Amino acid sequence: MTTIYIIAIIAEAMSGAIMAMRRGMDLFGICLIGIITALGGGTVRDMLLNHYPIGWVKHPEYLLYTSLAAIATTFTVRHLHHLRYVFLVVDGLGLVAFTIIGCNIGLEGGVHISIAIIAGMVTGVFGGLLRDLLCHQMPLVLQKEIYAMVSLAAGAAYVAMLKAGINTGTASVLALAGGVTFRMLAIHFRWQLPSFKNADIRGFD
Repeated sequence: MTTIYIIAIIAEAMSGAIMAMRRGMDLFGICLIGIITALGGGTVRDMLLNHYPIGWVKHPEYLLYTSLAAIATTFTVRHLHHLRYVFLVVDGLGLVAFTIIGCNIGLEGGVHISIAIIAGMVTGVFGGLLRDLLCHQMPLVLQKEIYAMVSLAAGAAYVAMLKAGINTGTASVLALAGGVTFRMLAIHFRWQLPSFKNADIRGFD
């Protein structure tokens, strides 16, 4: 899981860097958005759960990994579109891996299982949400992507398996496989939650 986590934060840092470049930010801004995208979800989770030290404070090397990934993106961005599918898979892995890690931290902190699942979702999606807000864009997770639902489903399945007596390793593998499959199917078939346009709420102006 640690290896997947490191791969995931690197991929998320690169996605944040690409967004920052689209917004015309300088190198500092690119690195900052990359770091926030990769580590923001875990930071928010730790603060909400009063879980200290915060992940990147305990492991400052994560700041180095994500900064270098963001910088590398500025030199390789022209070639990254060829790796779009790879990024989608890694992003799916990262989402579910973050979710499982967040659930574990919640459970270790003794919170209710529902809060543990929410902690997993916060870990999975808040980095991207913060990235979009800082880049003045409506967060994708709030408008069309089946992303948070994947996190919630994977987290709920993982916690349910643990409560059923399945060992952590097996539950992690099954939740990871199921969550990534769900995410890939959602992308392939363009599954979306219902959305509501201005025309749907006329008369409330």
